[in-house]
Formats: sequence, structure tokens, C-alpha cells
Amino acid sequence: MTTKQQWVPEIFYEEEDEAGLTSHIPFIAVPEGEEMPGMLFIFESRETGELEPGPDGEDLPVTELTLTQYANTETLKNNLDAETYDLVRAALGLQPLQQAAAAGRKITENIRAAVSKV
Repeated sequence: MTTKQQWVPEIFYEEEDEAGLTSHIPFIAVPEGEEMPGMLFIFESRETGELEPGPDGEDLPVTELTLTQYANTETLKNNLDAETYDLVRAALGLQPLQQAAAAGRKITENIRAAVSKV
């Protein structure tokens, strides 16, 4: 029995100086047959301000790594009841979903009105 090798997502950044396809927001290219992960694990790396000797005796900065998890909000929205999902959104500093959706619709209406005048 063979097992499918787990796909490992890579985070990409546009090289364009001007606004590109993703407006400077990092992206993950998802191959055909794969899905966006429900959770990403990323190490936060911080220099401590201390130094330690390197392999050749040179001073190297001491670095602390902290494993951080990022949840896919679509996964949460699809698997939590509305009240719990809004609690998660509030913990992240976001408005409740219905309130945010209404604000988004208003922004879209304003953009369409401005474009129709041009």
C-alpha cells in the first residue's frame, strides 16, 4: 500500500514594486488536486540581542524561534456555528460576520457608484 505524500504549502511574495495581482499580500499557489490548508504553522524568528560563538569562533546572534499557528477562517466558518465563529472573530479584533458583510456591501456599492460616474 502506498501513501500519498503530504503537500507542503509555500508562501510567495510578488516581486513587483507596483500593485500586482495580490496587492503585496503573500499568496500560496495551490496545485491541482490539493486544497488550501486549514492551518498553517510558521516559526517566528527573533534575535535576542545576545551573541554566541559560531563554528569558526565568530559572534553569531542568538535567535529564538516560536511556533505560531494560523487558522483558515473559511475552515472555521464552515465548521463552527455562527455564534462561536463570531466569538473567534471578536478574539481576532474583527466585527461579527453579518456586520462585516454589511460594511463590505456598502464599500462595494460606493465603488460601483463612483465607477458609474466615470
